Amino acid sequence: MSTHIVIMAGGIGSRFWPMSVPEYPKQFIDVLGLGRTLLQMTVDRLLPLCPIENIWIVTSEKYVTIVREQLPDIPSDNILAEPEARNTAPCIAYASRKIAKRDADARIIVTPSDALVLKTDEYRRVLSEALEFTENHDAIVTIGIKPSRPETGYGYIQSSQEKVTGDVERVAAFREKPDLETAKYYLENGSYYWNAGIFVWSVATIERSLRTFAPQIACVMDNIEPSLYTADEQATLKKLFPTYEKISIDYAVMEKADNIHVIAADLGWSDLGTWGSLLQNATRDAQGNAVIGSNTDLHNCEGCVVHVSDMNRVIVEGLKDYIVAVKDGRLLICRLSEEQHIKEFSA
Repeated sequence: MSTHIVIMAGGIGSRFWPMSVPEYPKQFIDVLGLGRTLLQMTVDRLLPLCPIENIWIVTSEKYVTIVREQLPDIPSDNILAEPEARNTAPCIAYASRKIAKRDADARIIVTPSDALVLKTDEYRRVLSEALEFTENHDAIVTIGIKPSRPETGYGYIQSSQEKVTGDVERVAAFREKPDLETAKYYLENGSYYWNAGIFVWSVATIERSLRTFAPQIACVMDNIEPSLYTADEQATLKKLFPTYEKISIDYAVMEKADNIHVIAADLGWSDLGTWGSLLQNATRDAQGNAVIGSNTDLHNCEGCVVHVSDMNRVIVEGLKDYIVAVKDGRLLICRLSEEQHIKEFSA
């Protein structure tokens, strides 16, 4: 059995305006000022698990050029261009069917492109254990993140805490983003993990699961399949992809199947979905400020995140708990406490 990796890179990152815009979203940006974009960092940490010809990028057709520029070693056939965003279930169905036609016995890791993982060795260890389990079981394994705080911005995986083998536990339920009191209970209970959107399964398992629990998705894919790896593929996708039900893999499969398992770990993980999460994960000075970009001077500032990578000189004075971000002529100055409104502010 060979391993294939599907990286979902089609999101628009609207909560990270002005750094992330629909024309050039956050997965293609060096968010942390480390010299690598989030997409490149995702590929870097996964490459030890499989050859690069087994890595697949699913993205919007408008981002294909960016993907090719950032990942020149990825085979062109492995960059899958969605003509329209239809959420993660159609994305996964398309990638899985492409892989199945090439390798019917493949095991697949599916992951977002825009998360941060600091403990890369543990990350690969956990994924290797999940791959080994799915080689011998008709099972889906999801990766749970042991929570470090009562987070209301993530969905949760509830474990039955029944050990199947090694670190693999059966999943009792998936939970939506909770309110603060519920999140505090989840943290204290110890059997609830953050849902990182990382899944491991065999081709056969995901194909069977989609056909059982999401027959509309499977039916559309059946109609697309004859065009795969032909000159007609993009034209067929353009015609049929918009007919997919717009649904996440969580709703389509995870919440319905009974063969779901979880491996929980501390991976130093963040989805980097907000300016606040960037502040928590970036290098900070003695006053708790995070600065991404050079030629920036802060005076009497505390708890601010400043992202100004394309400016010649920036001086900020007297701010506490603020976001200051500049990108391509767009400027944001916003209290961190109001960052949930950035999407509507920038609409």
